[in-house]
Amino acid sequence: MNNLVLNSESLNYVLENKTIDRQDIIDIYQKSIIQPNELFYTAQNLRKKYKKNTVTFSKKAFFNIVNLCKDTCSYCTYKSEPGESKISLMSKKQISELLQLAKKYRCVEALFVTGERPEQKYQEASEWLKENGFNSTSEYLVHASEQALELGLFPHTNAGNLSYEEMKELKKTNVSMGIMLENISERLTKKGMPHYLAASKKPKTRIQVLENSGKLGIPMTTGILVGIGETMEEIIDSILAIKALHQKYGNIQEVILQNFQPKPDTVMKNSPSADEKYFKIVVALTRIIMPQMNIQIPPNLSPKSYHSFLSVGINDWGGISSLTPDFVNPEFIWPEINKVEENSKKSGFELKCRFPVYPEFFSFISKELRDKIAVIKDKEGLVKENYWK
Repeated sequence: MNNLVLNSESLNYVLENKTIDRQDIIDIYQKSIIQPNELFYTAQNLRKKYKKNTVTFSKKAFFNIVNLCKDTCSYCTYKSEPGESKISLMSKKQISELLQLAKKYRCVEALFVTGERPEQKYQEASEWLKENGFNSTSEYLVHASEQALELGLFPHTNAGNLSYEEMKELKKTNVSMGIMLENISERLTKKGMPHYLAASKKPKTRIQVLENSGKLGIPMTTGILVGIGETMEEIIDSILAIKALHQKYGNIQEVILQNFQPKPDTVMKNSPSADEKYFKIVVALTRIIMPQMNIQIPPNLSPKSYHSFLSVGINDWGGISSLTPDFVNPEFIWPEINKVEENSKKSGFELKCRFPVYPEFFSFISKELRDKIAVIKDKEGLVKENYWK
């Protein structure tokens, strides 16, 4: 593969750092359905050029703050209803205890996740907030973030469509934040489609949140969900939308490519997961569309495909926890970090631990947050090896 001579003019343009347009990308995809090697070769070379032989991850604890949610997605099992055994309404004491445990386990990231504005739909959520002394979920997140920082953990909040003012407040304590675009397609919000009952997933709403993050200068993680009934053109348009935001504001630090996995007790339980070849093409296309971007896939959702995805463009495994489950995909356990390191090494890559904010985005955060990072930062801006191992 390394000796491959490219016949595609568009892929040669990419390697020469020239711009290609939407139709070029679609043409590349159509050719890759038959023979993907040229696309994979190009993605591999771009990854090597910009990311060398390092693959990163974030050592995290997952705080499932509240999983009541005013939306309903046809593939989601994260959301709970009042009275269900899986409901999570973390008290201040529970958050404090998990933070202490996360510190003991040498976690770096405190990932704070909530449902979409649960207090707007559920009395239980409103009462839970009042019991803990808060009026809104975002106020509670500010408190949790402050507690995390005091212990030397670095908050990354993913709480759906936060407002400009809420994000502005959380920026004081969060080194980064996240919201999945999922897909730019309005078609996927129509009746019978996966986002029909999820008002917060409307593309214009999500884009506005990402716009606000850019205006505020927040290092932002976003991405797409692959295999929920989208077309490849819709995937390409979604990545191009993320690229346009990054070109405008420069604050998109990472693109997650998450492969859909069907879950029992959901409307889409019988829908097939994304085919691996299709998913690899999505990864490679993302790399050629955004050559310098940090591109991540969750390792617990593709546990036998380390080499496959490292070879076509990813450079990050995302957050991995040895302490808490993946509450969004509880049926897929996190791999052991030493196994991820071993599998990455077999594929020719060195695993390193990063902060929830990538080194090239440190300038976006306050001096106070940078000073806290400096305590366990190495010369590359990553976490000192003797801290996370």
